[in-house]
Amino acid sequence: MAEKGEEMKLLATWFSPFAYRVIWVLKMKGIEYEYVEEDLGNKSPLLLQSNPVHKKVPVLIHNGKPLAESLVIVQYLDNICKSSPVLPDDPYQRAMALFWSNFVEEKFTENIKKVLVLGGEEQAAGAKGAEAALATLEAQLAKKKSKFFGGESIGLVDIALGYISVWLEEIEEVGGIKVFDSEKFPCLAKWMQDFLEIPTVKENHPNKADLIPYLRYLRQVGPAVAFQHG
Repeated sequence: MAEKGEEMKLLATWFSPFAYRVIWVLKMKGIEYEYVEEDLGNKSPLLLQSNPVHKKVPVLIHNGKPLAESLVIVQYLDNICKSSPVLPDDPYQRAMALFWSNFVEEKFTENIKKVLVLGGEEQAAGAKGAEAALATLEAQLAKKKSKFFGGESIGLVDIALGYISVWLEEIEEVGGIKVFDSEKFPCLAKWMQDFLEIPTVKENHPNKADLIPYLRYLRQVGPAVAFQHG
């Protein structure tokens, strides 16, 4: 665990669902950190130096050592702080959690980005892909017969997908296309409600009303700006 006197700094943006993945885990584990708001239109030298490959947020800097990519950061935090674990100890269950979190990123998140910023056939294909991913996740959650993907408490998959509880409805509104149907995905609908009731999540997410104008801006500027966080 991060000890007293250690530096833990998070470079992020207020609207980024990927940043909140890291914030939720930091809060869950009781790790103290400094939050640094980044302007993606005018990136700080610290961000460019800390993530020279992708130049995206979030970036976690621990004792001068930077880490990029939200799920990589989450796994790192789970390794250095054992309280409120997000990955199981059992090797097989751990591997499955990594598999499904990668599935969320590759099959859902990449497609929902297209729903937000693209149009025409590309947007329709993104919506179709995102809905197909939700159908797979619905079946997986129904099969588990537990409150969360991680069991009775949230795990890595819940953290990876959790942003849809706040951001998805607004993305659909701005994109002008529907992806989620609570009647079609009842397990996920209940899961979203339960996820939002977790104190750490409930107390740490942007106001939905504030998201709408910014998501509209991201749709207007397109992928070059919209995809600068992950």
